Amino acid sequence: MTPKELILATLRHEETPKTAWVPFAGVHAGQLIGCNAREVLSNADNLYNALMEVHKLYKPSGLPVIFDLQVEAECLGCELTWADDAPPSVSHHPMEEDEDLVTPCDCTIPTAEDGRIPMILDVMKRIKASIGEETALYGLICGPFTLAAHLRGNNIFMDMFDDPEAVEEFLDYCCKIAKAMAGYYIEAGMDVIAVVDPLISQISSNHFEEFMTKPFTELFAHIREKGAYSSFFVCGDATRNIEVMCQTNPDAISVDENVNLLAAKEITDKYNVCIGGNIPLTTVMLHGTQQDNMKYVIDLLDSMEDKRNFILSPGCDMPYAVPVENTIGAVQAVTQPDEVREMVKNYVAADDDIQVEIPDYEHLEKPFMEVFTLDSATCAACTYMMGAANEAKAAFGDKIDMIEYKFTEKENIARCKKMGVKNLPSIYINGKLKFSSIVPSKEELEAAINEVL
Repeated sequence: MTPKELILATLRHEETPKTAWVPFAGVHAGQLIGCNAREVLSNADNLYNALMEVHKLYKPSGLPVIFDLQVEAECLGCELTWADDAPPSVSHHPMEEDEDLVTPCDCTIPTAEDGRIPMILDVMKRIKASIGEETALYGLICGPFTLAAHLRGNNIFMDMFDDPEAVEEFLDYCCKIAKAMAGYYIEAGMDVIAVVDPLISQISSNHFEEFMTKPFTELFAHIREKGAYSSFFVCGDATRNIEVMCQTNPDAISVDENVNLLAAKEITDKYNVCIGGNIPLTTVMLHGTQQDNMKYVIDLLDSMEDKRNFILSPGCDMPYAVPVENTIGAVQAVTQPDEVREMVKNYVAADDDIQVEIPDYEHLEKPFMEVFTLDSATCAACTYMMGAANEAKAAFGDKIDMIEYKFTEKENIARCKKMGVKNLPSIYINGKLKFSSIVPSKEELEAAINEVL
């Protein structure tokens, strides 16, 4: 069974001789050929060469061609900020200043000739010709809700309360864009379309059913009609939404380490939906050792009684600086589990003895808002949580203090452990958890701050 046959059999819910593996290498692929994020996400030759290096080193069953949720937004007028070691982030939302939410004309839906789309399609066709017979290819598109937030900014969360009909119409427009992108990518040879929508983790299941069930159900049906498989990719603590996500009928769901994968798999198995995940990005892949990665994968596989409907992958887009040997360790564990199990049977991970100082919350001079993120520059859910915090800071000015703790830094991992932070992103005020994996509205966050002023 070829790697491609392995993943397609998994997506057909068949028994397989071993577990399929999909490395979401993203900008990390650039590191493999000495290119920064912009160089690999904007240049066809660089992207192609990086993907071929991922294929050679990491032996994937499925290979995502590009992990950049800003491609569609850029075509629609969003301004991007680029970093050397991360995908771009949206720095300007073209509809943010509009008083009312008015859906743009369908004539603005990106064509196959807009923005970076021609470059991506070129690489897809080239990579299909090179390795498409042996490796399943993933085309990643921005999900309707995250695209809506890219265009509207944090106002989209208030719109859901203030003008639900306008939000429904707007999401229908964003769904049309997703359908168009899926069509371009399928025509270019993609076997699986992954609809990546991190902000799904930031809403309630009631809001999901009210606003998201219809567009996502239509989108996955459209992908299926086009002859491809689908995956619903979400970041953050999407636990409360796993079931309603399954009800939109994707072929697979992919989650990160904020979700208990075994508990989620009980739900996805009930709907006969595959689940992918969820090697921790920072504590294991970025800051761990090769043995840490081997052991995590082996322990995960051994904890799973029924490995049918499971695809091993990182929790999300791999950080740029993940050591190559760490990913190779994960590859060895999933491809040679018996040998690796023997290698790590007595392995105990070393504890980082990092001391962090926790503020004296009882004697603060002013309210202190702490925002715990994976990294607001790279994680869309974190970006909008941080955006809400920045708006509040602008409103209150010097009356409050604010800081962001990025989980990509070892000291902040230790801080999260010491404070008992369970999910990212989260907002704490004066040391108390106020918002966890739910982006607050402007009014909600300001009310929480006013309580301690």
